[in-house]
Amino acid sequence: MALSNTEGSKGLLQSRELFEYVLETSVYPRETELLKEIRVITANHPHLMSTSPDAGQLIALLQKLINAKNTIEIGVFTGYSLLLTALTIPQDGKITAIDMNKDTYEMGLPIIKKAGVEHKINFIQSQALSTLDELLKDDANRGSFDFAFVDADKVNYQKYHERLLQLVKVGGIIVYDNTLWLGTVAMPEEFVKEDLKPTRLYTIEFNKFLANDDRVQISQVPLGDGITICWRL
Repeated sequence: MALSNTEGSKGLLQSRELFEYVLETSVYPRETELLKEIRVITANHPHLMSTSPDAGQLIALLQKLINAKNTIEIGVFTGYSLLLTALTIPQDGKITAIDMNKDTYEMGLPIIKKAGVEHKINFIQSQALSTLDELLKDDANRGSFDFAFVDADKVNYQKYHERLLQLVKVGGIIVYDNTLWLGTVAMPEEFVKEDLKPTRLYTIEFNKFLANDDRVQISQVPLGDGITICWRL
């Protein structure tokens, strides 16, 4: 069913100015100086792959609401969302952080150390699927995680999902980043840049899959590049 003009204007930031207003009014004033440092480092990297600060603000709120203590993160890059989580969870909280690239993680590591939260992080340099499978071999890990954040290769999102459903407890939350893929999920294919097309298809299929997965309650939120929040039922 097509949206009316009124319905179609709700819930989306229609201008750059409005987006800047949200950041300057509600996000940046509450962003710590250490998070700002990592954001600046990330912005200067040739491959910008980081959680947007407005999405990060929502992620931290979700973690607080469920009192997250044991978390897992697939895809770390320079560590913006990693530091955000480390600052949010309790002093004895733990993050299992998985990424193939340790060099980018080490770009943000001095700031993580400065924040005094490195002890909360178990960084694993590995492919995520093999690490998740290793975790599942230990029954103690099943249902032990409160929160998961995924910002990695979209081709494996569904495989990650199946494993995370076994690792995250009922009542826990899984958040997937980039589920609107630069808006291309709603574009006719002929208007999509060639380098974006493969991931666009995987993202569309994953979104359809989540919409029909009765093991989770979902909300797709148009923050950053789109995040989908899954509450484990």
